[in-house]
Amino acid sequence: MTVQVTRPLRIVARMGQYPPAHNAGGEIATHAMLRALVARGHDVSVWLARYGTATRPYEVDGVRVVPVQAREDFDAALRRSHAVLGQYELVPATRALANGYGKPLIVPVHTSRQPTLRNLVAGTTALAVHNSQWVMHEADALLAERADATRPNASIVVRPPVLAADYATTPGDRVTLVNRCYEKGGTVLRALAERMPDTRFLAVTGAYGEQVDYTGLSNVDVIDQVSGASAMRDLVYARSRIVLMPSTYESWGRVAVEAMASGIPVIASPTPGLREALGGAGAFADPADVDAWETELRRLEEPAAWEAASARALARSAELDPTADLEVFVNAVEALTP
Repeated sequence: MTVQVTRPLRIVARMGQYPPAHNAGGEIATHAMLRALVARGHDVSVWLARYGTATRPYEVDGVRVVPVQAREDFDAALRRSHAVLGQYELVPATRALANGYGKPLIVPVHTSRQPTLRNLVAGTTALAVHNSQWVMHEADALLAERADATRPNASIVVRPPVLAADYATTPGDRVTLVNRCYEKGGTVLRALAERMPDTRFLAVTGAYGEQVDYTGLSNVDVIDQVSGASAMRDLVYARSRIVLMPSTYESWGRVAVEAMASGIPVIASPTPGLREALGGAGAFADPADVDAWETELRRLEEPAAWEAASARALARSAELDPTADLEVFVNAVEALTP
């Protein structure tokens, strides 16, 4: 997105945490959208609401990030802004300020879970940005059920943007799980490693959740949380032959999309988000059925099966190019102000 606007906007975002210190999917996706605004020529700043290690403002891809410890004036920045973004639990307080100063509110909707959807419909939202079609449908269903719900002025879908070129590499030889917490299927990986001692596994520590312990399993390598696309490419996907996503919940499936950029086959839980993200490129198994996961892993040990799955992954990666979605987002933000 290289077209520069003649009237740059000032966009202020209120978020709990932000890269590079915090690299959960919601924060990474929002950063990609804010980065697209910067590329268009707009001024974007993120004001953090949780204490972290940073004490001074810093910049990530042109986005200015202001830590709590910097003690700068968020209210003054909001008053000078053209639009405000609030995320997760910060939506109600950000909405109150935005309404008070007459600023349009942008709400990224990264999950269908009730706290997020309730915050979305509990007051005026100028633009709701859903991360998948099914999450937008869930929000619509809640709006239909609740007479007191407030419909956003505009709703769009922006799938978590993954630029394939940032992640593409030559696949390695490991079976990989990103975020070894219980919700992401850390115990499934442990069960598979116990059953398949000759298979090498890679477990990446996550940004959140209680992490599963693999002590005593010599065929599992555990690495720390990884920050940034290039690090994920070099430290995770370049070592991975197959990626597992045995999650109990996923509203989309960013890791799956990142892996497919390198033609890495993905075995996943059949959550609505993962089914939408993977399309026909994924293999699916119930997290409670370890036998099914083992069967699929052993099937992909066959070179012909792996090559066919890899080709499907690359094709799906191309289908998920984020350029059009980001253009929709930037145009929708620009349309918020006359």
